[in-house]
Amino acid sequence: MAFNDLRSNSYPTIIDASVESTASLLAKVLAITAGGFFVTAFGVATAPEWGTLVGMLAVLGLVFSIPMARRSSPGVALTLFFVLAYFMGWEIGPLVHRYILAFGSAIVFNAAVTTGAGMAVLGCVAYLFHINYRRITGYAMAGLLVLMVLGILSMFFHFMQPSTYSWLTLLLFTFLTVADFARIRAGGDGQSAVMLALSIYLDGINIFLAVLQLFGGRRRD
Repeated sequence: MAFNDLRSNSYPTIIDASVESTASLLAKVLAITAGGFFVTAFGVATAPEWGTLVGMLAVLGLVFSIPMARRSSPGVALTLFFVLAYFMGWEIGPLVHRYILAFGSAIVFNAAVTTGAGMAVLGCVAYLFHINYRRITGYAMAGLLVLMVLGILSMFFHFMQPSTYSWLTLLLFTFLTVADFARIRAGGDGQSAVMLALSIYLDGINIFLAVLQLFGGRRRD
């Protein structure tokens, strides 16, 4: 799973800003995020078979470079975001290609549509209800650390089914997606549109991978 994430630790507890102040921010975040997904699709299409490790290292480095770049130049930060999105395509591309070879391209399309529809619903939930995103983010990130440790241990001791791992990943990133949209509703907590888009983008990638693996497991059964 592409667990790379970067979130502010300075979340306020309460969750409201004016509609006028957040509508423009939400539009920018969604436009940047959508652009990132299109770039990733191109990265997947052009990813070499050996691209996973290169992509993973590039994404990891860029996740930490973007916050530093935005302090000096928002334009550079945006460019780095799209570079990250391209190399994310390399990271996940070989896996996606294996699913296409095994089950056909429809499984990838269905996983992408399911992810998009699900994230739209989660965004609506975040805007309809008052949500303490600081608390949700804290619990979900702690859960992700535990899940990563369990995943590593399971590679050696095989005590966790892949479907269980995918369901837990889906659950945790569902909560993180709601929290990230709630943060935008609150006015962004001082974060730029690029940083907010990065969080939403990484949520979407991880949800997509979890859904893809669940669909693949169902086809095998």
